[in-house]
Amino acid sequence: MADITSLLKSEITRLARKEIRSEVESLKKAVAHYRSDIAKLKRELAAQEKKIVRLGKSKPSPVLDSSDESPKLRFRAAGFATLRKKLGLSAVDMGKILDVSLQTVYHWEKGISKPRASQLQRIAEVRKMGKRGAAAKLAEVE
Repeated sequence: MADITSLLKSEITRLARKEIRSEVESLKKAVAHYRSDIAKLKRELAAQEKKIVRLGKSKPSPVLDSSDESPKLRFRAAGFATLRKKLGLSAVDMGKILDVSLQTVYHWEKGISKPRASQLQRIAEVRKMGKRGAAAKLAEVE
């Protein structure tokens, strides 16, 4: 009788292990799938956080009121350099007329930076001047 009980016990243990193994395999596959999904979500989250930081560092563009009747001013680095040369001004002189530094004028011309809205207004005023007007303004500033 002892042989039957030990035989029955070993058979039950074998079948239980077989059942558990099949369940564990499906769970292992699910866990691997979930881990890859979590890793993908973490990468996406990191990319979104980088975008948020990048957007936070950039200066917000000023919101223009549509009822404002002044024309929208545009700026091109090449056009600015051409304007300065057309007026026969050095970068220092252009900076004096616009009340900015020499380095700022160079950065605008190279396209490294762009002028603020208030500076765009002054540039628009300079565009309307001729050589004589620019020379008079320069003499007035100095």
